[in-house]
Amino acid sequence: MIAVSTDKQKLDIPFIQHFLKDIYWAAGRTIEEVQKTIDSSVCFGIYLDDVQIGFGRVITDYVVFAYMMDVFIAEEHRGKGYSSVLISAMMEEPSLKEVKIWRLATRDAHFLYEKFGFKELAFPERMMEKIKEI
Repeated sequence: MIAVSTDKQKLDIPFIQHFLKDIYWAAGRTIEEVQKTIDSSVCFGIYLDDVQIGFGRVITDYVVFAYMMDVFIAEEHRGKGYSSVLISAMMEEPSLKEVKIWRLATRDAHFLYEKFGFKELAFPERMMEKIKEI
């Protein structure tokens, strides 16, 4: 049985960190850093028969803006529609219903997020960023 939960106590932090440490957007993230991001976000675990198989989190002010991050399904469970279940749960979370602007960044999953209404920025020239150099 598949289930999505926002209960942070159920999250398997070592499982999350093990995946994130090797993926392009979070390479090298330590378990302490993963815990800090979890503490500061609305988190979603997806579970198959009570075993965590994926994760996603949202940074938000609960009214104006939400940024979806660190969304993944473990490799062995991909291709079964679980990512859509997870994203749907994230978008339909009652505490996030008022959010007017949702954003995310992806290198290779545009097709997935487009199913949920995401599209390229309408005004990319208005967006700016600052990246800390290491």
